Amino acid sequence: MRVLIVDDHPIVVSGCRAMLAGETDVEVFDAGDAERAYSSYFEIEPDIAVVDINLPGVTGLELARRILRRDPGARILVFSMNDDPLYATRAIDCGAKGYITKNDDPSAFVEAVRTVADGRTYLPPEIARRLAFQRHAPDASPLAAITGRELEIMQLLGKGRSLAEIAHDVRVSYKTVANTCALLKRKLGARTTADLVRMAVERRLA
Repeated sequence: MRVLIVDDHPIVVSGCRAMLAGETDVEVFDAGDAERAYSSYFEIEPDIAVVDINLPGVTGLELARRILRRDPGARILVFSMNDDPLYATRAIDCGAKGYITKNDDPSAFVEAVRTVADGRTYLPPEIARRLAFQRHAPDASPLAAITGRELEIMQLLGKGRSLAEIAHDVRVSYKTVANTCALLKRKLGARTTADLVRMAVERRLA
């Protein structure tokens, strides 16, 4: 089984390699950003790609979209520091087959990789439970109303990217990004783009 790890932190990549080291049938490859990951994916043709949601420049969600446009059968497991079910929902919306956090037990990581590589879906039990009850929660996050693309633009705003840079990163027009920001302001009660940046930082989106 070929596994492509996409993460810009060498320590995280080393940790993933260590967790998979005992799996004798596993061959691990890695890439540190979306551009290299995209080219590596189609050179290596892995059985599964484990993609960090918060990559530099192009986000993990956009990378997943690009891979899936070219290979609809791609098996992608999104990897994140954030255990908010919102992220799992948006990852699945983008076509990922699973979601796991970097705080999960190492054995869960191996289970998630094998589950997704086998063509099944994977969510940590706690996130699955929270998703099941999220619709009825009185204190549901206001971010629950935003789409995957809107979440992605919030992430990029939180990283300090300008609207023009975001348009380039996600391959849409400047007007599309500006309109998305206007929608986000209405949904989240923000007055300015700076308010969106602050919200992204406060909610650890970036």
